[in-house]
Amino acid sequence: MTQFNATAYDIERPTGRCAFTDVELQPGQTYYATLVELTDEQLAEMTPAERAKHALGFRRLDVSAEAWGRGDRPDRMFSYWKTTVAEPNEKKKVFVDDNVLMNLLERLADATEPERIAFRHVLSLILLRKKLLRYDGVDKRDDPGDDGPVQEWWVFTPKLDVSKGHFGKWNEGRTIEVLDPKLDETQIEQVTTQLSQVLEGDL
Repeated sequence: MTQFNATAYDIERPTGRCAFTDVELQPGQTYYATLVELTDEQLAEMTPAERAKHALGFRRLDVSAEAWGRGDRPDRMFSYWKTTVAEPNEKKKVFVDDNVLMNLLERLADATEPERIAFRHVLSLILLRKKLLRYDGVDKRDDPGDDGPVQEWWVFTPKLDVSKGHFGKWNEGRTIEVLDPKLDETQIEQVTTQLSQVLEGDL
């Protein structure tokens, strides 16, 4: 996938402030992390460096539990998860649950941008490692483009109930297909690192 530029791939890290009140979030405080889709107009107004930072077309916005409770929500919210501000020097842990990862995987099913396809592929690898997806094989298809290479779509079976973890039963009546963008190990590591940063934990 030659258009994918791993060095430009990024999502904003946690801001540490509520997007609505601009109040700093304190250690131990509950808040909601959100991924918000940027409009074409917003992207056009950015500098090249800013656009590179938002290659996925997402912006990370954090909302305090108090503001969230009042009904404050960012426009064009794509996904969200509830989390807690880490204590100073606290060991990293995953603050986003597996349902959020699966939801992101499914919501990106129609993605056509190289960065989002790469993002989705790495999500599938993480869920496969967690044994929440079962690899069933590869479906090879002609590229929709005129002279593109044959595409490889990985076919997975998901868990019936992700909240039960790898002990849950497989949903034999459903499959999830993920396009393999042919990332090398370095690119996969870079995307995984960025995912860990935005989700605030080791994946």
